Amino acid sequence: MNLLIKKTFLYLAIIVLSVLIIPTTNSRGIPETFSNLAEELLPSVVNISTTQLIEDKYNNSPQFQFPPGSPFEDMFRDFFDMDRGQRKRKATSLGSGFIIDENGYIVTNNHVIGDADQIEVVFQDETKLKAELIGKDPKVDIAVLKVNSKKKLKALKWGDSTKSNVGDWVLAIGNPFGLGGTVTAGIISAKSRDIKMGQYDSFIQTDASINKGNSGGPMFNMDGEVIGINSAIFSPSGGSVGIGFAIPSNMAIDVIEQLKKFGKTSRGWLGVRIQTVTEEIAEAYGLDKPRGALVASVENNSPSSRSGIKPGDIILKFDGKDIKKDRDLPRVVASTKVGKNVQLEIWRNNRIVNLKVKLGELEKFENKTRADLKKTEPTKDKIDNLGIQLTSITQNIRTRFNIPTNVNGVLILNVEKNSVADERGLRAGDVILAIVDNNATQAHKKVSNPSEIINKVEKLRKSGKKIILLYVQRVSGSPGYVPLRIDN
Repeated sequence: MNLLIKKTFLYLAIIVLSVLIIPTTNSRGIPETFSNLAEELLPSVVNISTTQLIEDKYNNSPQFQFPPGSPFEDMFRDFFDMDRGQRKRKATSLGSGFIIDENGYIVTNNHVIGDADQIEVVFQDETKLKAELIGKDPKVDIAVLKVNSKKKLKALKWGDSTKSNVGDWVLAIGNPFGLGGTVTAGIISAKSRDIKMGQYDSFIQTDASINKGNSGGPMFNMDGEVIGINSAIFSPSGGSVGIGFAIPSNMAIDVIEQLKKFGKTSRGWLGVRIQTVTEEIAEAYGLDKPRGALVASVENNSPSSRSGIKPGDIILKFDGKDIKKDRDLPRVVASTKVGKNVQLEIWRNNRIVNLKVKLGELEKFENKTRADLKKTEPTKDKIDNLGIQLTSITQNIRTRFNIPTNVNGVLILNVEKNSVADERGLRAGDVILAIVDNNATQAHKKVSNPSEIINKVEKLRKSGKKIILLYVQRVSGSPGYVPLRIDN
């Protein structure tokens, strides 16, 4: 009997020990509360308020419609035109941000700042401070601000976003709909999401409620570390539907440090245009599976052209890192130091080829490209009294505005609101084909340069004419005649 009792206790002890040592799938369990964590983190999260002065056309006069040809039409138009003018209105926006340095550095989204004239930071204790924009990066949608605070600020700590897994708990803190410091909780729903916002997309997806105004706020892990910057939502209604996106901390940190130090970014540049390696392309190239980035073209006088990279090459590895998908390459290249000599592993002619390339700087290339384009851009001329801006049709303009090859003339680049041109229904993208002058030997005088129209307007004014008649190809529709008053 004693032996039986001893055996029973032994079995029970084994069962208890086995239960204690078997690992659970969620060792941390569901948190009972986030209150302690929220209380610790809230003071380091701020609201961002921006103001921008925008030139705006206005007309305080009532708009009356008269039958065509009515004697009141011109009289009332002239009367009400006197009340037209320009004023500046304030456009404001709200967002979120967080303190990353006790010296006053604050991170938010670039789209929260935009082209703001004034930036104000509002702390949890309702202290308001003017902020200076240190630098911004539209490509990753990050901006760094700085405030001068008399009191010591509490900075947040960065976490390693690569160590966060799908299913992990996260907190989001921000300023949704301008309500002020708001805490929401959820899990990481997915990682490395490409939501087509830019070439460096690799977002963390979460079901923690993120709404308008949360942009620029931090996403925390359960250790209170920032692992993401809340930046976007997917929502047909404009409110949270459980799909929000954050920039991973490991992508953001390097950009933020560059903005703090230099006010701008400096990214590696390879000088290739790439495309996806599909199953069919992989099979045609003799690859075991779709992987890498297919080089579609190589920029002249670029690091790639100098290193021997050719169109048709498939880049499998960059600086020792596997390129699993084509969109991996831009992120890896951009995060590599400018001037570094990098080893490439390339698939060419059914074999692996190793090449070395010295990286250039993306920003330097982009600045040069913009300068070159500016040199080739046509001159833009504005006729103030008519409210239109004109430009010659170059190949770039033709492509940009999708102008058919058989349409030639002068493009209307911009039409001011409430202007003479606007009242006559002219729109940006319309093409002026000719000036109509029944007194001239050539009734329809074709035009190809803005100066021809500008000179004709001046000539007609000097001769006492009140109308210029244009033959215009509309953006949508067939050509037609448009009279414009030039005597005001």
